[in-house]
Amino acid sequence: MSPKRCLPVALAALLMSAFTCTEASESANPSVHIYNWYDYIAPDATKKFQQEMGIDPVYDVFDNSDVMQSKLMAGRSGYDVVFASGDLLPNLIRAGVLKELDRTQLPNLPHLDPEILAKLQNNDPGNRYAAPYMWGTTGIGYDADKVKAILGTEAPVNSWDLIFKEDNIAKLSQCGVAMLDAANEIVPIALHYLGLPYNSQNPDDYRKAEALLLKVRPHIRYFDSSKFISDLANGNVCVVLGWSGGVLEARGSAEAAGNGRTLLYSIPREGAPVWVESMVLLNDAPNPKEGMAFINYMLRPQVIAESSNYLGYPNANKDATALVEQKIRDNPAVYPPRQVLDTLFPLEPLPLKLERIRTRLWSKVKTGS
Repeated sequence: MSPKRCLPVALAALLMSAFTCTEASESANPSVHIYNWYDYIAPDATKKFQQEMGIDPVYDVFDNSDVMQSKLMAGRSGYDVVFASGDLLPNLIRAGVLKELDRTQLPNLPHLDPEILAKLQNNDPGNRYAAPYMWGTTGIGYDADKVKAILGTEAPVNSWDLIFKEDNIAKLSQCGVAMLDAANEIVPIALHYLGLPYNSQNPDDYRKAEALLLKVRPHIRYFDSSKFISDLANGNVCVVLGWSGGVLEARGSAEAAGNGRTLLYSIPREGAPVWVESMVLLNDAPNPKEGMAFINYMLRPQVIAESSNYLGYPNANKDATALVEQKIRDNPAVYPPRQVLDTLFPLEPLPLKLERIRTRLWSKVKTGS
């Protein structure tokens, strides 16, 4: 999973960090140090927290989960609360990076959706370490008119066949097909499409996934986890394998520009990844009490609904759904019905040996060699 937008991250992080650190150093208030994806929270959320709680937020951002994980694994990061993807949790827990959440300090926990908590348990058994924030799916975003013009009215837009059947993607390549640069999502999708375990422990299965991906590779314009949003909105590509929120953002941009594009998002009927971003407290957090206060604040239905409205992603708070804008909460591609939820599978980490196989596979696919 990735943030809403991945633009000048280094500069944004530097400026935001400089501002918040200065703000905290000039104040006698306690502080909380937060590490989050770039542009992955309502713009005024931390300011409102500060005004109400009297705690100064020192806010830094990242655009790559590997960078974030490396910093946490090294220890003494100085952060209290970090927003972490579900598939990173097992490694962070095993390494002793995370502190178990004290539920007595989180009175807003009952607002969380049991369905999302259950999905998260694959990576956080017993929901001991992570408080889920946003969640979403990885599926197919497409320009309905362009796809129809090329493949006809029977185009399999609700199936991975749209991308993984070479005849389809070869034709669609004339209007542009893009794919996330995310091995931990694309490879499980390919395995699942082939009828293999999405988290297979068999190296031979990864060779089969590699063969499938290399077959369609010549027809993929690029692999990128942020560019696809603007390109889909502007008509530079017509099909993307991307995140639900990214496609929704592209649709909003197209509507605002009035360019007449009908952009839709599909969760393929065969099943798709579901990911959960969570708030965690670090074991060496310098301000654990303030960190818990921030997590509890973000679990308020009204507070987290504002971030959903800004991001276009569903949140993990069942009591916030009614407060989310109707166009978001009533969109089945964003808040899927139960029969679709049952087809989703969680992203999970792999043993190191298989992780290396997947990494080499992905490098080969991206280079096409």
